This record gives sequence, structure tokens and C-alpha cells, in this order.
Amino acid sequence: MTENTPLWTPSAERIAAAPLTAFIEAAARQSGRPIADFDALHAWSVEDREAFWSLVWDWGGVVGERGAHVLENGDRMPGARFFPDARLNFAENLLKKSGPGEAIVFRGEDKVERRLSWDELRALVSRMQQLFRAHGVKAGDRIAAMMPNMPETVAAMLAAASLGAIWSSCSPDFGEQGVLDRFGQIEPVLFIAPDGYWYAGKRIDVAGKIAAVMAKMPSVRAALIVDYLGNAEAAAAGIDRAEALSVALAPFEAAPLAFERLPFDHPLYILYSSGTTGIPKCIVHSAGGTLLQHIKEHRLHAGIEDGDRFFYFTTCGWMMWNWLMTGLASGATLLLYDGSPFHPDGNVIFDYARDEKMTYFGTSAKFIDAVRKSGLRPVDTHDLSAVRVISSTGSPLAPENFRFVYDGIKEDVHLASISGGTDIVSCFVLGVPTKPVYVGEIQGAGLGMAVDVFDDEGRPVKGEKGELVCTRAFPSMPLMFWNDADGAKYRAAYFERFDNIWCHGDFAEWTEHGGMVIHGRSDATLNPGGVRIGTAEIYNQVEQMEEILEAICIGQDWDGDVRVVLFVRLAEGVALDEALEKKIRTKIRTGASPRHVPARIVAVADIPRTKSGKITELAVRDVIHGRAIKNKEALVNPEALDLYRDLAALRD
Repeated sequence: MTENTPLWTPSAERIAAAPLTAFIEAAARQSGRPIADFDALHAWSVEDREAFWSLVWDWGGVVGERGAHVLENGDRMPGARFFPDARLNFAENLLKKSGPGEAIVFRGEDKVERRLSWDELRALVSRMQQLFRAHGVKAGDRIAAMMPNMPETVAAMLAAASLGAIWSSCSPDFGEQGVLDRFGQIEPVLFIAPDGYWYAGKRIDVAGKIAAVMAKMPSVRAALIVDYLGNAEAAAAGIDRAEALSVALAPFEAAPLAFERLPFDHPLYILYSSGTTGIPKCIVHSAGGTLLQHIKEHRLHAGIEDGDRFFYFTTCGWMMWNWLMTGLASGATLLLYDGSPFHPDGNVIFDYARDEKMTYFGTSAKFIDAVRKSGLRPVDTHDLSAVRVISSTGSPLAPENFRFVYDGIKEDVHLASISGGTDIVSCFVLGVPTKPVYVGEIQGAGLGMAVDVFDDEGRPVKGEKGELVCTRAFPSMPLMFWNDADGAKYRAAYFERFDNIWCHGDFAEWTEHGGMVIHGRSDATLNPGGVRIGTAEIYNQVEQMEEILEAICIGQDWDGDVRVVLFVRLAEGVALDEALEKKIRTKIRTGASPRHVPARIVAVADIPRTKSGKITELAVRDVIHGRAIKNKEALVNPEALDLYRDLAALRD
């Protein structure tokens, strides 16, 4: 199969049934000009942002008052304002649906399974809304949650949003300092946490961590302890200002929900950068921008409709959780999973997909790679006939894993590799259900997103690697960073490289099919001899090798230049000898280019990664150069960094 042969092409029936096709017809009517396909639609969506986003509002059924104006200061980044007169409530838009149908299905490893109807979800949100009011929560207050991905987390977020409070969450596996580094900056009034959680079959109690966090967050009026292990009341008894959620909710009966409609750019979420240089940046996202962007991505790019069964494997500390939540606005049932995706074995998520008739299967590139390397072939063992889309994000999906999805998981499926970030709580490039899928390529830019690739001089380039940029303002740009009164940190993060242009920090390349390849973070891009190399190109080669479980690659400052250093975690029983080093170098030289061949290859026992599963090239680079790592709490396994200190192999 050549790169110019699609892995998958949508059938005429699929194209006709896609919501995107109906939207193209609506756009042609509204614009009064022919719009024949996705590419023409994208061009119009960027040229006439006011008309495009107005159509998304109407077509997506947004509840609220739109107002007279669509875009103010549209030529400014930052500074543009979408729907400046509008008033809406995020939770009201996610809870439009009612009735006995399933809103949420939850599995917590093999320990817990629960289902909530739309009416039951609304009732729980109503009771939480009343509880929050009783604690004096008002618009603009922060509610922080260190929670598993479970129904109470969804309901608490919706209750917070219904009042105009700002929601911020992380997963319960964060350490005490990691929680404080995030929530300590935003001074929440309520803190929500579980009595514990399950991971890989282990029962993990977090009461001591909650007590320690509460002792250092004086802004918190109350901690609400959610029952997961069956120990919430006992746990709460030992924590200052804490009460079991079930006890706290007891006085409140479900009542009609009240939604406070607020400006389009009222704050909704605070998310956190996962960088390892200093404490995390607190990124504030708007209710209107998040809602509109997600409706567009879900309905048009993901093809999600009322009644779909929508899954993304994510924790509450990753933006994909926020992205998943908005699926309720399209009437989809959210399929939640909490715990290890490999407990009791690698079939657990595929079992879930089969049992629940999952239609959208969202996961990470790392998961797909792990399934392939484990030898599992769900195509032979599971009925995945309901799955229409398999989506991958978190890191670039390697070409061999594109092929594996079709060979080993499902033959007729829309594989949507997507890429964006916490910074925009959404995507720059993602799936297009009416276009073919090619090996290694993300299908296209998001509608309404003026995505491009610039060289170092700020010139657009095609077929060359460069900086991923967005040249026009869009609704889900952050409102601000918390505690950044003059906006200096915000501007420095995205607009310092190119004036009035969003520079995302990804190293990208347009393909001849109009798709995109992400080559890794540009600030972790290798630059030996002045030639820029994306680390993903190296991973794509070495991770095909059975001897290598995973790898991490950095540039080491050496002799006035940069040399490429590749660290590999080897399969059991494999040793890094001269023969294997030669095999690795040959694989990279022939599969990528001679410039990609590492100067040093070093075997390591572990590779550090963030809570959302991303390998941390910058942290490893800092360690080998003797620089301090200021924010180890961003890592799930910070002890792994010690494996990279003062290595003899890197001294000559």
C-alpha cells in the first residue's frame, strides 16, 4: 500500500448520512454561493467567521439570547470577542434533554457499574445546585474537584456551571503538591474528592491526601467526599470542614433546575498546562466559546448525533474530559470509564465497546500502540459493529498504528486522529467524516480555524515542516490566565513568536491531500546541525521494533551543536548490545533519514510522563543538562527522572 492509497474511504451512504453533509447544504443556502465539499466549507468558515459561527449557533440549537453582534475586534489576537451581546448558560445547553433514556453509563474497572437516565442526572444536578447555593456559591466562585471520571463529577460540574461558578478538576492520582500547585492558585470555595479509587485492581485510599490539601487551602468552605470505596462518611469524619456528599445532599429534594444566563465570555473552566517548568499556568476558558467550539467539533467533525454512545478514555485532569462532557449537548449518552484500561486485561475497553454498543471510541495513541504490541486483535474477538469512529489523540499516531486500527480493530471505521490542546480546550486539526483517511495523516483543519504552517520567517509553507499557527481569532481562545492581570504571560505563551498570530508550539506539515502531520512539540524539536527534526518521526520507526516497548528522544547540547540522544525501554529479556544498536540506527536511517539517526542510544528502565500520558521530552532534556525541574508534580512517575542524571554514556 502506498501513501497515496487511502486506508479508508467513506461510502456514499456514510457521506449522505453525515451531519456535516446537511450542514454544507445549510451553509450554501445561507451564504448564497455554491459550497460543494468540506474544503469549500472550510474556506468559507474562515473567510466569513460571523456567518459561519452564527450558523453553528442556530444549527446546533444553542439555548440562549444570541444578541445583535457576532464578532468585535475580529482582527485582534488576543482581543477579539465573539457574540459580545449574547447570554447563555453552559449547563442549560447540556441538559436540554430529559426522559428515561440513558444520559450516563459508568464503569469503574470491574468493581462498579452504574446508569443514570436524563431525568436522574437532572435530579442529581438539581440537588447539587441547591447544596452549592447553601454554601453561598455564586457566579465567578471556583469549585475544585480531585475526582475519578464518575457520574457525580459530571453532575457537580453541571451544578457549578448552572450557577456561573468556575469548574476546575484533576484526577485523584495527583500528589498533594500537584493538587496544591493547581487549586492553590485559584482559591476554590468548595473542594470535591472521593474516599478513594480503584486502579489495576488496587483499592487506593486518599483521605490522608485530602486532609493535607485542606490544611493548606483556607479558601475552601467545605470538602464534599464522594462515596466510591464505601467509606465516605468515615473518611469525612477525619478531615477538617468535610462532609460525605450523600449526607450533605440528604436535606435537598430534586426540584426544577434554574440556570443563570451569563455573558458568552463568562468563565466556565480553569485548565492547567502540563509543562514541567514552574507551577502550571491556569488557563481560563469561556462558557460560550467552549460550548460553540465543542458543538462544532462533535456534530460536524465527529458526526455525533442524538442517541449516540460517546466514549473517551480520559481522566478528569485531561482536557478530553471537558471535551467529552459537551457530548450531552448533542443528546449523546456519555460512556464513562475510570481505572486502568488494561485491568483485568487488555480487552476491558473493547468489552465495554461491545457491551454498550459504543458508537464513538475515543482513546490515545499510546493505548492503540499498547494494544498492538500486546498481540490483541479485537477484530477477531469482539463485535464492534456499532463503532462508527475511532479517535486518537495525546500524541501523534504512528503510521503502523494507523494500519493496525484497520487490520486489528475494525476494517470499516472512520479513524480520526485529532490534535489541539488544553490551551484551546479543543482541536486545531481533526477528523473529517466525508474524506478519506491516509496513513499517518490528520484529515484536516477544524472549521472556522485559520490553521497554517509557518517557517521561521513567518511565511506559510506547504510540504515543509514548520510551526503550527492559527492566523485568525476563534471562539475557544482562552479568556486569560489566572493571576495574570496585565495579560503578559498569556501573550508570551502564544503571540510572542509571530505578532497577532497564535503560535501553538507544535511542529507540523501540510500533506498533498490537504491533511496534516504533527511531528511533535516544536519546543522539543531536535535541531542537529541546524536541521529541524520532529521526535515523532523517530518514534514512528523504533516503536515498530518488537525489542522496544517505548522510547523518548531529546537533543543534547554538545560541542557547539545539538546531538540526538535516544532512550529506549526494552522488552523483557532484551539487552542493548552492538547488534541492536545497529539495527535501531538502520531502521531510523532507512525509515526516516540519516539526519534522524541518534548519536547516542541509551537503555532506561522507565520513561517519565505526565498525568495525561504524554512523555516529557523537555523534563528529560533539562535533567541531562543539569537544570532543575520545578514542577515534578506534573509527572505521574517523577522518580524516573533520576534514571537520566549524570549518565556516563552522555559524557563523551
